[in-house]
Amino acid sequence: MTLGHRKGTDMLKREKCPDCERINEVLTRVGDRWSVLVIISLSEYGTLRFNELKRNLGISQRMLSLTLKKLERDGLVNRTQYPTIPPKVEYNLTAMGESFREPVSAIGHWSLNNLAKIDKAREKYDAAAGRLVES
Repeated sequence: MTLGHRKGTDMLKREKCPDCERINEVLTRVGDRWSVLVIISLSEYGTLRFNELKRNLGISQRMLSLTLKKLERDGLVNRTQYPTIPPKVEYNLTAMGESFREPVSAIGHWSLNNLAKIDKAREKYDAAAGRLVES
């Protein structure tokens, strides 16, 4: 017994695209909302402390901590901890993180330039969806 139609919905076979799974993994990380915003903040302001990032982004402490750890693990962000009381921790972009500035900046600018169009499209879609629900 097979459930539904799956042809063409699976990721390409390893022989055809040996790196597709890895590319998917990287895009999942660098394309998530908080990673993009952290990269944009660090590219604009340079080195920032944890709480400065938290305030700038309006992100929860837990989510920022998870995001920074993942970005550090992937080599996009440096974490520098100073032996002070209270502990002082700063974050900045690595060379690879700096190389990611341009594509992230392009996405950010595209978003800003198209906010009004996106809002209009959403209103149109929601109005049409409302008519379908009422029918």
